[in-house]
Amino acid sequence: MILAFSVTPLGVGEDVGEYVADAVRVVRESGLPHRTDAMFTSVEGEWDDVMAVVKRAVAVVEARAPRVSVVMKADIRPSVTDGLTSKVETVERYLSS
Repeated sequence: MILAFSVTPLGVGEDVGEYVADAVRVVRESGLPHRTDAMFTSVEGEWDDVMAVVKRAVAVVEARAPRVSVVMKADIRPSVTDGLTSKVETVERYLSS
């Protein structure tokens, strides 16, 4: 499974980078394959492992913000591994043709 998610603290002003960094730190420390871009962090692994990471990421933001918004999108394909890399490689292969 690949899960793309974003965690946004609400009620803390416009500059939320420090809060987002706390959430991303949780993902990086998880040991699961991941990728962070400007809008989402994607995590790959088994359902329970991925959801546990998201829950911890939300918790660290929730500890400092009065309200938290979470957006998630999942690609659930039990037989696929290394989807974070292989999906991008497939698109790049088509782009280079």
